[in-house]
Amino acid sequence: MSVVEHISQKKTFRSLTGNFYVPTVCQPRLLFVAAVGKESGLVIIQVTIALRFAKVAMKLTTHCNDCDRIIHRDHACYYDEEPYCQSCYDRCSEERSIKDYGYKPEPIFYGGGNRFFGVELEVDDAGEDDDNAYEVIRTANRNGKEHIYCKHDGSLDEGFEVVTHPMTLEYHLNKMPWKEVLSELRSMSYCSHNAGSCGLHIHVNRTTFGGTTEKQEECIGRVLYLFEKFWSELLKFSRRSYSQLERWAARYGYKDNPKEMLDHAKKGSCNGRYSCINLQNYYTIEFRIFRGTLKYNTLIATLQLVNRVCSVAFSFSDEEIQALSWSEFVSYCTEPELIQYLKERRIYINEPVKCEEEI
Repeated sequence: MSVVEHISQKKTFRSLTGNFYVPTVCQPRLLFVAAVGKESGLVIIQVTIALRFAKVAMKLTTHCNDCDRIIHRDHACYYDEEPYCQSCYDRCSEERSIKDYGYKPEPIFYGGGNRFFGVELEVDDAGEDDDNAYEVIRTANRNGKEHIYCKHDGSLDEGFEVVTHPMTLEYHLNKMPWKEVLSELRSMSYCSHNAGSCGLHIHVNRTTFGGTTEKQEECIGRVLYLFEKFWSELLKFSRRSYSQLERWAARYGYKDNPKEMLDHAKKGSCNGRYSCINLQNYYTIEFRIFRGTLKYNTLIATLQLVNRVCSVAFSFSDEEIQALSWSEFVSYCTEPELIQYLKERRIYINEPVKCEEEI
């Protein structure tokens, strides 16, 4: 058997330090060295070749943190900066309370109606801790209801993202145990508002605006127009700083009417998904302007405001929205949580009130 034939049949080579695996990508290069050595009449020093390609193999491969299998670095999946093979990663992901950022289970819709709100609440400063996430999930998913799941978020330093399945506003108010969930997070020393890195994102299904794409886009244009028309008030409502908005929820810029607003937004005239209202999801629009919170009244008031914006966009004509003032907009608000919060932020038509600090 020739040297080349001998090498071509081997996947593992012996060196002075023991056996090592040569990845497929390295094998042609090893055959080339062997062939050149034979044709030039040189004696191949197998130990030298072995060590040389062991270094190449070490650069291109790594070990699965769970089963210790050798895998190519390009095929490794990472969690907590540790490499895993695909099968171990999939299995461990199912067991972990904090799922990967790309985790998207089949949505479960809670409540009756045609408008659903999915909440993404980011929390930080107390660790991306699987045990903590497990306790939060157990608190929310009582009585056999899978209300929430938790995900990794690369924008957070020491935390995770709490994500709800789609729920009606009534369900969020009366059946989703938000008070207990927020209390659990506070007891673990998590922050949201005070962390500075966290957002409160709210998804609303596009079908709430109509049964056709044309009708939906008419209403979404009005939503965008309302946000630009009332930008200064909504900025106060959001509790975001200008720098946070520029990074995570950028403004589209004012246009004269809702149709021009939508055309402007669809041209990508902003930060893509990092816009105050993200339009890049197929089934939902995402309100990203709001800063995170662990305060119950603030969270509920935010849901109520988004609901109010959607209702006005659906019910009013372009001309009526263009003529609408902020005082008229808030005068129709009747929800006690929303009125309380508007007064706290000094953007209601009546006098401000004292409020608890955000967390």
